[in-house]
Amino acid sequence: MFKHFKGGSFRVFSDADIKAVHEASVYLLEKVGIKMHNEQARQIFAESGAAVDHESRIVKIPRTMIEDAVDSTPSSLVLCGREEKYDILLEGANVHLGTGGTVLNTLDLETGHKRRTEVRDVAGYAKMTDALDNIAFFVINCYPNDVPAEDVDINRFYHALANTSKHVMGGIYTMEGLRAVIEMAQDIAGGAEKLRERPFVSFITLMMSPLLMEVTYTDFLIEVARRGLPIATPSEPLAGANSPVTLAGTIALNNAESLGGLILAQLVNRGNPTIYGSTSSIMDMRTGTYMAGSIESALINAGCAQMAQYYKIPIYGTGGMSDSKVVDAQAGYESANTAMVVALSGCNYIHDAFGLLEFCTTLSYEKMVVDNDSVGMALRAVKGVEVNKETLATDIIAEVGPGGHFLDKSHTVEHVRSEFYFPKLADRQPRSVWEEAGSKNAFTRAHEEARRILAEHQPPGFSEDLEKKLREKYPGIK
Repeated sequence: MFKHFKGGSFRVFSDADIKAVHEASVYLLEKVGIKMHNEQARQIFAESGAAVDHESRIVKIPRTMIEDAVDSTPSSLVLCGREEKYDILLEGANVHLGTGGTVLNTLDLETGHKRRTEVRDVAGYAKMTDALDNIAFFVINCYPNDVPAEDVDINRFYHALANTSKHVMGGIYTMEGLRAVIEMAQDIAGGAEKLRERPFVSFITLMMSPLLMEVTYTDFLIEVARRGLPIATPSEPLAGANSPVTLAGTIALNNAESLGGLILAQLVNRGNPTIYGSTSSIMDMRTGTYMAGSIESALINAGCAQMAQYYKIPIYGTGGMSDSKVVDAQAGYESANTAMVVALSGCNYIHDAFGLLEFCTTLSYEKMVVDNDSVGMALRAVKGVEVNKETLATDIIAEVGPGGHFLDKSHTVEHVRSEFYFPKLADRQPRSVWEEAGSKNAFTRAHEEARRILAEHQPPGFSEDLEKKLREKYPGIK
């Protein structure tokens, strides 16, 4: 099992606030309803007792249906890696951070210039994920612009699974692609039942704001739920644009929308592993631009984490991004602050926390290395301070006495690695040593480490027979 710590020390809401947000969301689902363009979904809701107006396409979901769906959603979910040591447990306030985004651009590792992402980047970022120790999972974070649209899904998942043993999650673009990806995963797992037993892939659908479910994503949701595989149902309201400018209103809307997707998954397959979600943020009211690195985004996602904990269901949240165009101080403080806040809230599955720049439109290999240190510090904060007889150390303090030191004590050796976080990128040497090593700044060190990983790290790959089988069966793989 991959390492995790329990968050929850940071709380946006009081208990009374949580109940108020819940009641606001119930009102929206019961009295306002969700507009569902997907006829299949409307039929499922109608057959289950929801009030469905097929002409307006509005579905009003009763409180009892909401409560039943929440009760039937598993409170605990293991998302597996191809190796068991990378399994992650989503429950309570357990915290894991990973990648995300599905961006179209990357900063080229050799030139530093922005270019379109390609299949080699899907593989490259998966390899980086496999090598960096604080990344818990790989949400496929870029789009391969160099393959035909009909081959995008199979290429994204194939090259992800070939290059990391950690859990792989991703969005989907076509129904044919979704079915091919599931079949490929079954081939790798050794059958459909083995994949359900150890799901090393999962999928993302998306609710639209305000209160809308469109056709294609909803078809994907229904298909994945019928297969019994894990699915996330995040909503992406943008405060001030397609949701209220008030953070509480945006959280109430996000809560209603994500519950809408979760309810549909449970109506399709009661007990299906389903992850409540948020990718919400704010709009810059001066420019009309989506803001990825805003602290308000972190507060919204922290509030959604509390709602998921109230319902006792796993949550997929967002934190760790930046709106900077390069890996600079802005990228550092925006990413660190948003990741820290959402992690401390106890969000289970925090995606987008590695490598993202420029309103989540551009990736950076170097930033993934920087973020690995930043997330390590956030996880140390989540871990908190353990208080017991051993850690209070009164016997050792008494033994050393006034004016002594603790350097030669076995207590120091026994506890230093669990008490202190040792960053891998940060420079903590005296200036003279730093100068002798070339006076390299953090970006230069990150650049060198990213190049080393891509050149030297050995990803899991597939056996020769399995790789041959997959490439013959799915000729669109590049």
